[in-house]
Amino acid sequence: MELEHKNIIITGASSGIGAAAARLFAQEGANVVLGARRENELTKLAQAINEESGGRAITLSGDVTDPGFASALVAMAEQEFGGLDGAFNNAGIVGDMTPIATMTIENWNSVVAVNLTASFYAAQAQIPSLMKRGGGSIVFTSSFVGSSNGGLPGMSAYAATKAGMNGLVQSLASEHAHEGIRVNTLLPGGTVTPSGGEGNSEVMTFVSGLHPIKRMAGPKEIAQAALFMLSDRASFMTGSRMVVDGGMSVRLL
Repeated sequence: MELEHKNIIITGASSGIGAAAARLFAQEGANVVLGARRENELTKLAQAINEESGGRAITLSGDVTDPGFASALVAMAEQEFGGLDGAFNNAGIVGDMTPIATMTIENWNSVVAVNLTASFYAAQAQIPSLMKRGGGSIVFTSSFVGSSNGGLPGMSAYAATKAGMNGLVQSLASEHAHEGIRVNTLLPGGTVTPSGGEGNSEVMTFVSGLHPIKRMAGPKEIAQAALFMLSDRASFMTGSRMVVDGGMSVRLL
């Protein structure tokens, strides 16, 4: 029970990696606060977790670009479970895949708001709560796109926000390590999710072929890496980028 008695926030929890993480963390004993825009999906997931798992699940629907949503999730963790021990800030979007020359400012602003500004909101709300508990762990879902290992065409907005997130996390880790708060990023490769091409065999075949391992990850495989970073097994790990990409970054070197 890697997360027994831990209270964890998960955003982007209604499907994909977030939903897999919710199930896995609860199986490992965590009480989870699930946030996403789709209320029905969240409710169904929480019901399943509460029937099957060793932990408990509660939900709050909302948008991570709303400045008050991150604070509301923290307040729920404190009110319902007595405090906050960690967070998996997983919500994110790719946006329109188009060159900068033809990209709309609306797309740019949307990707920045969801991927980067929402990370600021999350950290600002979560860190004071973790300090009350004497420490904890925060994990942000970043990407190999925007890292030093290479880029992909048509993903400028996405890459810029993920590179910004990596920089944000390094500063947060440096600022709060002495307070027992660890902050890390998770860099997945292609993952079988609704936004990752699930159900489109042509897209999945193409993306699988980009990876040296010649397949895409299952959501639970990525969730397992997040579980490690949130657990006490990663107690000496902060400011790090955990690459779980099936060798994609090696191919791009």
